[in-house]
Amino acid sequence: MMRKIFRIAILLWGGIFLQPIAATAQQVSLEEQIQHIANQRKAEVGVAVIRNGTDTITVNNECRYPMMSVFKFHQALAVTDYLRRNNRSLDSLITIGNEELKPDTYSPLRDKYAGNDTVSLSVAELLTYTLQLSDNNACDILFHRLVSPQETDRYIRSLGVTDFSIRMTEDEMHQDLSHCYENWTTPLAAARLFEIFLNRLPADGYRAFVRQTLVTCQTGKDRLFRPLENTGAIIGHKTGTGDRNPRGQIIGINDAGFVVLPNGQRYTIAVFVKDSEETPEATAQIIADISETVYRYIQQITLQNETK
Repeated sequence: MMRKIFRIAILLWGGIFLQPIAATAQQVSLEEQIQHIANQRKAEVGVAVIRNGTDTITVNNECRYPMMSVFKFHQALAVTDYLRRNNRSLDSLITIGNEELKPDTYSPLRDKYAGNDTVSLSVAELLTYTLQLSDNNACDILFHRLVSPQETDRYIRSLGVTDFSIRMTEDEMHQDLSHCYENWTTPLAAARLFEIFLNRLPADGYRAFVRQTLVTCQTGKDRLFRPLENTGAIIGHKTGTGDRNPRGQIIGINDAGFVVLPNGQRYTIAVFVKDSEETPEATAQIIADISETVYRYIQQITLQNETK
């Protein structure tokens, strides 16, 4: 349900001030546009946008949305924190046995190395597989070797984010689809985590690597990325895609990340689509339509500010 009440107080969260966008007719129109898009499809849609680290808007933020592979961003932050604390390089090698490359899951890593008894890959390579390609085997190898789902959950909570949960590996979710709902987030929690990533984490090689890998994400080009493709904007994002549940609904199709416009304006955005009865293409289009609506709104208010 669209929020009709706008709070005036500044929200202090994790050292970041989030100022709810003023209740102007224009801003109400933005919420109404997003809600209108959501209402056109048979799915539950949640959205959060934070502009320039201060103004924030949410639509249907009260629900828990299964993250699917969006949690691989959370994992990457936990992995790089582990490396940072233990003075280990992204070039650190992990030896992988063929039995760790599960056959019945999405895994470009397995497709490339399935014939090998063992293969040694750097942490950077495994993170590239998880963030760029959303590889499930690479994800679980990092969970088993470096930081578990529970350790990842604790680390993200230490940053001040609370409205989420990470409990399951990719293999556990594959074995029982109901487990997909146990790795959940609110849209605002996801958008806030990207704000923390951009503004609070150390500006070192670990963060630079994760940022660049998000910018070169190769999945979900039909979601947040599509309306921004030829605008000159920089977008770093992580997608998530689920199977259909026993009711025939797509458990989750998601995208979350950050956008930097050519004029320096930036925003973080998270769009989660839960229990969709639409086709995968139509569900992805929901995210693309919301992305375009937000982009046009940011462009409009930027132009208005420049002409004042």
